[in-house]
Amino acid sequence: MTDQTGRIRALNDELRRTGTGGRIMLTAGIAGLPPAALAAVLLAVQVFDAFTPDNDPLGEHDFALLEAARERVIFKIDYYDPTLSLHSDDASDASVTERVLTIMLASEY
Repeated sequence: MTDQTGRIRALNDELRRTGTGGRIMLTAGIAGLPPAALAAVLLAVQVFDAFTPDNDPLGEHDFALLEAARERVIFKIDYYDPTLSLHSDDASDASVTERVLTIMLASEY
């Protein structure tokens, strides 16, 4: 793993685990879950750590498919420039990157 990959992974984990360092978007399917199911999904995303070379080949912890509250859930992190209009030039640099964590039902993908 390169230093750049390690930094990307650390920034992604910070957003996913603490909700800081970016934005979190919920799709209509996730937002429409009953409160207890929504809480279970958010917790499952927050504590997810089953990354492997098969499901995380770049080592960035930026995508996963998991099961929570009897739902198949996907989370993914995208990297934008600060204006959210273009792709970030350097996802390892938080000063030029706006991270967006999207949480969705697998059926919405």
